[in-house]
Amino acid sequence: MKRMYMVFLRGISINVFGRIGASLVTSTLIIFLILELSRFLGALTNAYLGLLTYLIFPTLFVLGLLLILFGWHRHAKLTGKSLKTILTERFNEEDIIAGSLGSRLVKTVGLLTLINLVILAGVSGRALHFMDSASFCGTACHSVMNPEWTTYRQSPHARVRCVECHVGEGAGALIDAKLNGAWQIISLSFNLYERPIPTPVHNLRPARETCEKCHWPRMFLGNRIRSIIHYDCDRASSPSYTTLMMKIGSGEEGLERGSHWHVSERNEVRYASIDDMRERMIWVDVRQSDGSFKRYHNRRLQNYSHDRTENVHIVDCVDCHNRATHIYESPEHAVDERIRKGLIDRSLIFIKDRSLGALLNNYPDQEIAMKSIDTHIRNYYRKNYPELLSTEAGQIDTAIAVVQDIYRRNIHHRMNITWGSYPDHLGHRNNRGCFRCHNPNLIDDAGNSISMDCTLCHSILAINEDDPFKYLFDIPSDSLTGSSHEIHRYLQEEFEEVIKK
Repeated sequence: MKRMYMVFLRGISINVFGRIGASLVTSTLIIFLILELSRFLGALTNAYLGLLTYLIFPTLFVLGLLLILFGWHRHAKLTGKSLKTILTERFNEEDIIAGSLGSRLVKTVGLLTLINLVILAGVSGRALHFMDSASFCGTACHSVMNPEWTTYRQSPHARVRCVECHVGEGAGALIDAKLNGAWQIISLSFNLYERPIPTPVHNLRPARETCEKCHWPRMFLGNRIRSIIHYDCDRASSPSYTTLMMKIGSGEEGLERGSHWHVSERNEVRYASIDDMRERMIWVDVRQSDGSFKRYHNRRLQNYSHDRTENVHIVDCVDCHNRATHIYESPEHAVDERIRKGLIDRSLIFIKDRSLGALLNNYPDQEIAMKSIDTHIRNYYRKNYPELLSTEAGQIDTAIAVVQDIYRRNIHHRMNITWGSYPDHLGHRNNRGCFRCHNPNLIDDAGNSISMDCTLCHSILAINEDDPFKYLFDIPSDSLTGSSHEIHRYLQEEFEEVIKK
């Protein structure tokens, strides 16, 4: 059998095209099998080697087969000989003579054809599986996708594959995704992509097909306590607390109404925006109990048609949770979070102020940024508190490293991503968020605007206070449910005990 394959390879190498083709087929097959075995054993995990394994080598394999066929076609055309004559010249008579199951040549061609088909089918399946992996999406085009890959790995959805949200189900969605991927390769090759890459809100799958596979609005009920810690830029980086009782109810029948009322199956809110960024609303429609819609039109956008039908969208999860995975932080929130988690030692004098100042400087590239952040913080202590460079050296080094990490996570010079490049619409602390719709400019025919009452979505238990529950007892206990009610009762009992003493 081995002799027959060697004879077959020499036979098909009819000219330079055939020899190149046979060499490509043989070498790429051997290298592919070695790489595939290495990946199976876990020795190779690099995405670029994956590209070689599942895209480049299979392409060379098919190219080799085509070159062999082209070589035979060209030889026949140049010599004017028939296929039978060429076969007689290239192979021994005993290889061509037919037996009970055909000639050895026919059996060899049939077996190799079957092997080729199996290999190509297997590679195609493995290639699709590989291209569906998060590591492929994040690292194959490293310079372009590195910002998204960086934020993805530190997000609440780091264990959810990219394709679960970005690629729909079925053959049609798969074809669309691969065609879009082909255009992305062209954009990358010819430097046609935008910097920063726009958020693809225009072709995101509906939340009912993605988010709601795990998060079911009908089960959003009750209230939850959220406490936000902010640190001042004073000597002690003093903490202050904003505590909110979040009303997260969906408003389903028999359940309390809250922020998720917007996505309840019983309701429908839709809007038209100026563009796909969905930040400036031309009008908002709210379905009424009788099935009709009440329209709120933006009186400051009279130049836009209020019967406009393009860029119309039904409100779903991603209208508020638009950075549910690729989360870019604001500099102050990022520093506050690291202090809260104990990654930056708050006992360091003016550490919040110095950390924030280092992050807000403009740097031309990341390398200079890393050096400048170190210099900015270290020189401050060298000039004002030199003794701390020895007594608190470890804490200072750690703080510098953490601030540098914040910068690397959020700022990407090559892609023109800086603070605020990707606004977060959840809430309204750093961006318009809720106020895109809840503002006095969107009014109905009677001149009434969409409510801006804070208590629609939360009750305020403290706002920038020393006590995180300063206003808790101003809220009637019967308005609380679940864990919030238990916290309220517990704190009341503790408060009463303190009064007795």
